[in-house]
Amino acid sequence: MSNIPTTMTAIDPAAAGGPEVLVPVSRPVPQPGPGEVLVRVAAAGVNRPDVLQRLGLYPMPPGTPTIMGLEIAGEIVAVGADTPRWQVGDKVCALVAGGGYAEYCVAPGGQCLPVPAGLSFADAAGLPETYFTVWSNLFQRGAAKAGESVLVHGGTSGIGVTAILLAKAFGLTVIVTAGSDEKCASALALGADHAINYKTQDFAAEVATLTAGRGVDIVLDMVGGDYIPKNIASLADDGRHVSIAFQRGPRAEVDFTAVMRKRLVITGSMLRPRPVAFKAAVAAELEARVWPLFAQTRLRAVTDCVLPLAQAADAHRRMEAGTHVGKIVLSTD
Repeated sequence: MSNIPTTMTAIDPAAAGGPEVLVPVSRPVPQPGPGEVLVRVAAAGVNRPDVLQRLGLYPMPPGTPTIMGLEIAGEIVAVGADTPRWQVGDKVCALVAGGGYAEYCVAPGGQCLPVPAGLSFADAAGLPETYFTVWSNLFQRGAAKAGESVLVHGGTSGIGVTAILLAKAFGLTVIVTAGSDEKCASALALGADHAINYKTQDFAAEVATLTAGRGVDIVLDMVGGDYIPKNIASLADDGRHVSIAFQRGPRAEVDFTAVMRKRLVITGSMLRPRPVAFKAAVAAELEARVWPLFAQTRLRAVTDCVLPLAQAADAHRRMEAGTHVGKIVLSTD
């Protein structure tokens, strides 16, 4: 590591607060331990959990770097012991538990994936968090399969865009909700079969109409709160409700009569606290089943904007404004 500097620029807020706390600071360059690699970060994705962490509302797992950022892309510049797959010079994108908003970041080797053919570092940096999340929840927990239908809330968010692209690539019918006619149009342009403006339409009533009263097989929910009873009403017999976030709160009052009558499964998960072995297994499935679809142009990156690392505050403001379509990315170039 002789050609690697000892310090780097990073976004490591000293206290919780508004976007203004996201200012560049100098931090030591981390060193990879066994099973880890050190990546010279070219770009880092911005995600809603980053906003919650900045506000002090997202407790970090023990041992997680206080530097923000959950996904990166760049070039490996050092490898720790017991990391046989990766070599210095490999171009990767990676899911990390923290540390992404920086010029260098350590990543578990098992959570790294090669940058898909034809994608820039900026585009690749926006893949890991949403692809790991959607694959593990919609396809593993939700058991999605070709011919089924899924309702996805937040259709133009990073998760929503990924869910549209993945679900369509694997033969599902996709219904999304979004907060404006413009966002609904964007979701349809990305491949959604139907888009519902939740501000002007009752999404449960619209789902019933679109499915001739049958309902959807899966709901991928990031809203929670009062959406959950309406999600349950929107599910078909033997449907699956998969929760991945709760922007309207973690509590809901549910009449379990419908759950029992329709034989529903209610499940959910959080990705960040899961062990490296689990995330590595997801990475292996993604590389085998999903990554080839980029080369076949059946999948593509949808990047809303790329901002310099020093403008992390502006990136968070855009995230909070909710005007983005796809991923917001920070660049170290």
